[in-house]
Amino acid sequence: MYMQKRQKSRFLFSDRWLDRQSIVRNMEAFQDLIVIVLCFGLFAVMLIQLWGIAIALTQPLDYKHVTAKILFVLILVELFRLLMVYLQEHSISVGVAVEVTIVSLLREVVVHGALEISWVNTLAICGLLFVLGGLLVVCAKTPHMDCMSANTKFCPVVYRGGRERQNELELQYSRQCDENQPLG
Repeated sequence: MYMQKRQKSRFLFSDRWLDRQSIVRNMEAFQDLIVIVLCFGLFAVMLIQLWGIAIALTQPLDYKHVTAKILFVLILVELFRLLMVYLQEHSISVGVAVEVTIVSLLREVVVHGALEISWVNTLAICGLLFVLGGLLVVCAKTPHMDCMSANTKFCPVVYRGGRERQNELELQYSRQCDENQPLG
């Protein structure tokens, strides 16, 4: 008795109205909509914080309060950048997420003051900053996973194009540059 294998793109119990590819496409569109709403929300919070900074500058100056608000706006800007990277690549940039975490930790140290934090918390923050710094270095040295899976000439790790092809590309580029040079 021969059993026919089901297609990978279909669910087991239905082959007409529950197509995996259309479900994934619709869910990705819905996720993009959620991220866009989050971007607008972050932008609104940034504007409110900037308004609060402007009001705080008109009153007697509390440096700790103003500095905390400015650092909070910087954290919001980094989160906004993280969402923009997600919208473009459909993946979270670990490097940007680590940067947001580092800025958030430093904000807490500035707001509470380094002298007011207990030595255990100071040690924990230093250890976390050390680990995050190492992770940031690793992220900077490691090519992006999309680059590695695409196997293009722009990815230095995977691309195995011949030297002749590289010379040909360089020659084409130099010809284009020579053609675009102003006459004179």
